[in-house]
Amino acid sequence: MSAEKEVAVRASSDTTPKTKPAPKASAIPVPFVYHPSDDGTDENLLVLLHGLGDTQIPFGKLGRQLHLPQTAALALRAPEQIPFLYEQAFQWYTSFDPLGELIDRPNPTPALELLSKVIEHLTKDCAWPPQRIHLFGFAQGGSVAAEFALTYWRTAILQHQKALLPSSSSLDLGPSVPTPRTLGSIVSVCGPLLSYPTLPERCPTPFLIFHRPPPAESALPSDAMTALRKGFIKVEEVKMKGEGMPRSKEEFEPIMRFWSEYLGRRPMEGLYEVMSGIATA
Repeated sequence: MSAEKEVAVRASSDTTPKTKPAPKASAIPVPFVYHPSDDGTDENLLVLLHGLGDTQIPFGKLGRQLHLPQTAALALRAPEQIPFLYEQAFQWYTSFDPLGELIDRPNPTPALELLSKVIEHLTKDCAWPPQRIHLFGFAQGGSVAAEFALTYWRTAILQHQKALLPSSSSLDLGPSVPTPRTLGSIVSVCGPLLSYPTLPERCPTPFLIFHRPPPAESALPSDAMTALRKGFIKVEEVKMKGEGMPRSKEEFEPIMRFWSEYLGRRPMEGLYEVMSGIATA
């Protein structure tokens, strides 16, 4: 006999509009695919970042196929085309040297600047609170998501500290200053940090790393988990044999459960099902 398991997302207290404006091509400097929520309530936004040599198209399809409750999806294309390739293949930052070899210590600045513009547009023009924006990236896209989360947190800390500076007009202003805002969550598939983090405080954004053990080609470097735990307070690790992206319901299950814990939900009648049909003995 089998039973179905339902995973519901937690209730949200946000007062932002139920339906968010679609992102504008004039404000996002790269092609993208956007899908509003299937159920008509845009409470969360999942931003998907593809891997090296790919485009936004397959990740736009993935965002729609996930059917996450009250969640819109935005798949971005990386800003740089890989040189000397005739097909549509893009990179988030310069990845190869003049001889065609992978760069050991790449500079992700172009990707981080792009994401900064995108997030600014989403928060200021499309009414998305930062804590309702969730990033999902594969390989190079996962590394960009991880690096951006730390960059965003570092900027938030600096702004918060500046707001807490003593004022001649008020000595008790500090307690009224809101705490630094963070992104909702990060899921990285086979994408480690590119640098060892140095932060005054670890980032509180929940982080899930899904990766493949050696001898998989996409296996993480030996120090990858140490670096992630140095940068983030909460790091959930999922390791499964295989290669590349999750390809089955069983492989996606821990990611779905992670989202069920951190996606917001506006109180409505009924239970929103994230994933069902998981057979149990």
